[in-house]
Amino acid sequence: MRILLGMIERIGRDSMENCCELCGRMTGLTRHHLIPKRVHRSESIRAKFSKEVLNQRIAKLCKACHRHVHRTLKERELAVQFHSVELLREHPDIQAFVDWLKDKPDDFSPRLSRRKRK
Repeated sequence: MRILLGMIERIGRDSMENCCELCGRMTGLTRHHLIPKRVHRSESIRAKFSKEVLNQRIAKLCKACHRHVHRTLKERELAVQFHSVELLREHPDIQAFVDWLKDKPDDFSPRLSRRKRK
């Protein structure tokens, strides 16, 4: 019985590691630097975050969510205002996209749309 419970716990943990942190779908994941590497050298960013934080703030996102984040927000906005998964989820455009995508099959890949930046 204990072995069975251990296996169930491990399977649950492994499946959570393979889920997109935004939409929760189990699909191929990419590494998203929550504070983009291009802004790491900026003095204002270095004053706000330690080197360890800059290098450790990474989210596992599916390709669709990752692409949508970068189409919606500029790198500076990501670093200053949306530097955590929780903050990304609060953005109205990202929240709407995630709500739409989360019920799609894991192998679903949305078509590219026009850039959302203004």
